[in-house]
Amino acid sequence: MSSPTPTVLFVCVHNAGRSQMAAGYLRHLAGDRIQVLSAGSLPADEINPIAVEAMREEGIDLTAETPKVLTTEAVQESDVVITMGCGDVCPIFPGKRYEDWALEDPAGQGIESVRPIRDDIRGRITELVSELLGAEEVAAH
Repeated sequence: MSSPTPTVLFVCVHNAGRSQMAAGYLRHLAGDRIQVLSAGSLPADEINPIAVEAMREEGIDLTAETPKVLTTEAVQESDVVITMGCGDVCPIFPGKRYEDWALEDPAGQGIESVRPIRDDIRGRITELVSELLGAEEVAAH
């Protein structure tokens, strides 16, 4: 019997840039091996078009995504909660793994400024995937 699929929730203020890029990378790299959620404490009306463009350069399409409001239920069903500048707005539940990634907000920036943020997120996601799935693989053998 395989272990349950871990759930990761990415939270930023507007759910329009950083959290959407992180969710896109995690879906791309982990496929269905990790459930991916993203939300914002004050969601924007749409995803940052520069973030969409930056991810398109990586072969990841975010055009169908929309900013979503952070709910207590989303936090409760997650194993890992990664915040990106939303401060104390995110509810805390015992037994969850919390991380705060200090990432510059891509809002209002051009593509040249967003690419390094995107690349930083990619590196963090790659590490997260190896932590979540690598340990699983090691335990299975």
